[in-house]
Amino acid sequence: MIKQVEGFDKYVAFIGFRNVRLRDVDHFLKLIRKKQDKVVTQFFNASLVAGRKHLFFATLNALKAFRNGTNISKNLAIECLLYASAQRQIRMAFELLGIKQGLSQIAVLILADSESSVKDSSIEVTNLVEGIRDDRVLDFSDEKTSAVRKLFGISDVELGSRDRNDDEKRAISDLVIEHMAILVTQR
Repeated sequence: MIKQVEGFDKYVAFIGFRNVRLRDVDHFLKLIRKKQDKVVTQFFNASLVAGRKHLFFATLNALKAFRNGTNISKNLAIECLLYASAQRQIRMAFELLGIKQGLSQIAVLILADSESSVKDSSIEVTNLVEGIRDDRVLDFSDEKTSAVRKLFGISDVELGSRDRNDDEKRAISDLVIEHMAILVTQR
């Protein structure tokens, strides 16, 4: 599903893949970037993505950082990864949430100026990824909760401070977004 990012004249889509076979990550990324002119494409370890909302807010925060001149990276795709991982260090962001050889599930963020560019890019990426297109890997499943909590350092105390009416996954997802927002204040 392609979504307009209001206030930025941009469109974004998040797509997922399972049973991925990544032999040479650097070669794969160079191939993608070469074919993705004027489109921002970033890849994530899908097993650590707390839902589409997680990636959407990372994208929104990265766009705001570029607009306000508070970006850490000179590259919008990397800025999205920094926000998604709630890290200030690029190397750490790649280690925590980036793609690696042997990873079987990946999430892809595609951002462009037009809906058609996002759609075309989604098709290109789907043709280049050795794996099965399955957007369900973007869902925040029960299997992801402990790994996401560990990645973002979400303690039992922090989780317990949330509204008791929230289910655990929603509370964790909201806390991930809060951790990303804190990155803005650490500049």
